[in-house]
Amino acid sequence: MPAKLSAGYGTMTLTAKPIQHHYAYHQIAEEIQAQILRGDLKPGDQLPGEAELGVMFGVTRSTVREGLRQLESDGLVHRPSPRRLEVTVPQADQLTTRAGRAMALMKVTFRELWEVTMVTEPLAARLAAQHATAEEIEQLQHLHADLLASEGQMARTIALDEQFHTRIADMGKNRVLGLAREPIALLLFRGFAKIAPFAPQFYKRQIEAHSNIIAAFRDGDSERAEKWARMHIEDFWRGAQLAGLEDAIALSPRAVT
Repeated sequence: MPAKLSAGYGTMTLTAKPIQHHYAYHQIAEEIQAQILRGDLKPGDQLPGEAELGVMFGVTRSTVREGLRQLESDGLVHRPSPRRLEVTVPQADQLTTRAGRAMALMKVTFRELWEVTMVTEPLAARLAAQHATAEEIEQLQHLHADLLASEGQMARTIALDEQFHTRIADMGKNRVLGLAREPIALLLFRGFAKIAPFAPQFYKRQIEAHSNIIAAFRDGDSERAEKWARMHIEDFWRGAQLAGLEDAIALSPRAVT
């Protein structure tokens, strides 16, 4: 029966499990990750030191060290100090970056991204209209004003547009949707630079859509917000078609950072 460690680490209980595999560091990471996901280990719990973990899992300190590095890379543990290692919750940007890299390496196309975005962005707008506060809508209006002032500045326009859509998703108060849509939307909307030369009217239509979405939020009209979000993404797709990008690879892996 696996031993459990509790003394000296508060109420935290980490189950020891001997590892027998060529890539033992990977199994150590998987076992600790499994205990985190089950809730046996909670955010803020301190993990034992490398030597003690080595004894628990029956491996060397160097093997433990590699497993911990993998967990740190995945955002599941962090070091508040050089000698202390704690369980943590991955930040949203870490998850987004990882998912974005995976999709870029898979060479996903604009068509694939657009098909999913046609579901996620209208849903995000609907939820935002239902849950947004007056203060959040005002902040979105300020962001929109910055976008208006950035006409002709391609990089800034793309960055502000990404922020605009991310803010809408945050306003909807659905974390699952937020995590699911972010990497998809980032890859898709960064295609604006390729589309703009073929669709000079796209910027004005973008501004019109954003303005109407905000107005729908102010009125608490979820159906109108959803409708304009859908029209906005349909416009983007028409631009992609004009640019001949429908089945083009959305972004090179190096561009996803």
